[in-house]
Amino acid sequence: MLVYNKSLLSESFLKNILNRFYRGYNFKKRLKHDPIEFPHRYSTPEDIEIAGFIASCFAYGKVELFKPVIEKILIHGNRHPANFFKNFALKKDSKYFKGISYRFNKKKDILCLIYMLSKTLKKWGSLKNLFYQYYKPEQDDIGEALNNLVDFFLKIDTSAIYGRNIKPYGLTQFFPSPEKGSACKRMNLFLRWMVRTKDIDFGIWDKVPPSKLIIPLDTHIAKISRCLDLTKRISSDWKTAKEITESLKKLDPQDPLKYDFALCHYGISGLCKGRKSINTCQTCAFFSI
Repeated sequence: MLVYNKSLLSESFLKNILNRFYRGYNFKKRLKHDPIEFPHRYSTPEDIEIAGFIASCFAYGKVELFKPVIEKILIHGNRHPANFFKNFALKKDSKYFKGISYRFNKKKDILCLIYMLSKTLKKWGSLKNLFYQYYKPEQDDIGEALNNLVDFFLKIDTSAIYGRNIKPYGLTQFFPSPEKGSACKRMNLFLRWMVRTKDIDFGIWDKVPPSKLIIPLDTHIAKISRCLDLTKRISSDWKTAKEITESLKKLDPQDPLKYDFALCHYGISGLCKGRKSINTCQTCAFFSI
């Protein structure tokens, strides 16, 4: 059994541990415990994209609480949610979303999200087309493109929903931006699903290389990353997400986010206590040999 020792966290040692954990992880088994379950219900890229975007928007809090909300929103699209949301008509279809709310997101906020998504699909055809408008290969990562994507959504006139063009917190909470310092966990989660081609991700946005992605930083990833010395930062913001991603790039320059799903769910399981000590670390799966 290996007892925690900071000197052991060399790059090669850490790479060996993470690769072994990654190879042994049962991705399909954990599918039903993750919001990526929703886009996996569909077969066409258009439907996968829309289901993934909506699922990622609500992917905060407990899984058992946000999954029913996503179910209520997607059910009206049947097998082709992209077509339903693209042709969404406020007067005719708003009844389908009556009474749906979730934590910070009030009823009108969720209806406005659907309304904005519909206007976007009508103009661009897909979220991929919109993102490609902003993504440039020479950019270091997807941060600038993500800023522009969020800016596009927040410039949509919301008067049809709220009676005036306002952006209440329950709406803007769907659209965090790197520019404002947010870690953008849910947006980065959606981009991981769309860009990566391996494991349970879809790889349908093929113009963006996985090396440009930023890790979807939540409390679980932050906790484990500090224990593994992937970051020295205390705050869980965009800079921390970038620092963790850069650390993972040293282990796999082409696909640093391959470790994300396993790390996150290891944290959710409660097996990592987030504290470095002999008593806690010697029983951790990352240090057991």
